Amino acid sequence: MNLDWTTLLAALAGGALGAAFGALPAFIFTGFAVIAGVAVAASGGGNQFLSDVAFGPVFGPHISFAGGAAAAGYAAMRGYHSNGRDIATPLMGVDRGDVLFVGGVFGCLGYIANEFFLTAGLGPWTDTIALTVTVSALSARAAFGKSGLFGTPPVGARRFRPDADHNWLPWQQRLPQLIAIGLTVGLLSAYMGIRFGPERGGAVLGFGIVSALLIFVQLGLKGPVTHHIALPAAAAALMGGGLIAGAVTGIVGALIGEMCARLFLTHGDTHIDPPAAAIATTITLLKVGEVAGLL
Repeated sequence: MNLDWTTLLAALAGGALGAAFGALPAFIFTGFAVIAGVAVAASGGGNQFLSDVAFGPVFGPHISFAGGAAAAGYAAMRGYHSNGRDIATPLMGVDRGDVLFVGGVFGCLGYIANEFFLTAGLGPWTDTIALTVTVSALSARAAFGKSGLFGTPPVGARRFRPDADHNWLPWQQRLPQLIAIGLTVGLLSAYMGIRFGPERGGAVLGFGIVSALLIFVQLGLKGPVTHHIALPAAAAALMGGGLIAGAVTGIVGALIGEMCARLFLTHGDTHIDPPAAAIATTITLLKVGEVAGLL
């Protein structure tokens, strides 16, 4: 594993930045950076902006988002913040340098972990950035949480049955809604993937757009969370499955995301990201299907 020390130091800053602005605001800017990077790539400018900014130490989810989410868990453990699952609030407001430092450390760990997964040969089998976000969140839960990795349902609550007090996205959890949003976002992302192609950023364009649109969720509106639908859908389409495979994969991604929310997040006291876990899982299923000749 060959680490670039310049990138490692930048990851320290990126993780701290994610903590300062909050994990979700940082990820929203990941979306905008992806859109900008696709525009550069589609104009013939190459993929460096995508690799070094959108998915690098500046806004890479395994660095800025993961650092911000871990910092929220740490701040809650220390009593600086009321909710370790809160990824929307900028943590600069708690006025604690150690919170930013924890974000920076997890940013560095995110960079190292992603490089390790790539060196270990996992790149052809999953989305290593999404896997890193998930592993980072599990590590933060183990370090800063008290609810256990899978959360602890209170007396009378059912682990896999969300209620008014224990849920992820109550407006996006019923089966008809999941199928509808999975189908539509999957189709659109697959369409963009095919139209632009991998060489011009088509694999991540849908992901970037729906990630940027999370700004409405940040503002408190009941918008959809769909990047775990868009990214695998485009991947399925570009594997040769076309729009139909993209639509089906979108539905699968939506269902896996909700399943991961109920498994890890609903009864937990830190944020374990359902979309990241869903992306890693769905991409792995696609890769296995491709090897098996199903795509």
